[in-house]
Amino acid sequence: MRNPGPVWHLALHGLAILRAATPAAVARRMALAPAEVEAMIDLAAAHGRVVRTGDRLMLAPLARLALAADYSRTCAALRADPAFNDAAARFEVVNLDLKALMTDWQTRVVGGLTLPNDHSDQAHDERLIDRVGRFHDRVTPLLDALVGLVPRLAVYRDGLLAALERAEDGDIAWVSDVACESYHTLWFDLHEELLRLSGTERIE
Repeated sequence: MRNPGPVWHLALHGLAILRAATPAAVARRMALAPAEVEAMIDLAAAHGRVVRTGDRLMLAPLARLALAADYSRTCAALRADPAFNDAAARFEVVNLDLKALMTDWQTRVVGGLTLPNDHSDQAHDERLIDRVGRFHDRVTPLLDALVGLVPRLAVYRDGLLAALERAEDGDIAWVSDVACESYHTLWFDLHEELLRLSGTERIE
């Protein structure tokens, strides 16, 4: 089928980022009107481009291939922008710092052994949340630069700050829990956004 336009691309892109999501979640993440996303996803479903699993949707395999091919067209100008390429490269550097920080959050060294963090030591967790806060202060100028280049990425910048503030207020789920838009969840998705926009493969 012929690509219906930019909302179509962003709706499918949003599903690729979120992996399995409701139309409302895609609309919120992609900064689109919910009705527009509903219409595009209904059209995609009618053509076999998405599959439903309960109230959530996922991209069908052929849609993933078509979306991957479409990035070269929709992101051509961005990929030619030195400012974007510089910001994306800087993100890769600080991403390593965030990964190390999340490893420290998820584990504890006890008696010389590295064990899963059961979060029974509140002082330990508070120290790590303070480190997340310092990390966020350091990367805020980079997040602002990315929003200046791709305005819809503001949802990540604002969401990261909101997640950090909830964690600092004592709700530790907002550090890395996958059941909410935690700091780590949003950071991971922002990384996926930048990889897709830049045409770069994820390296684990």
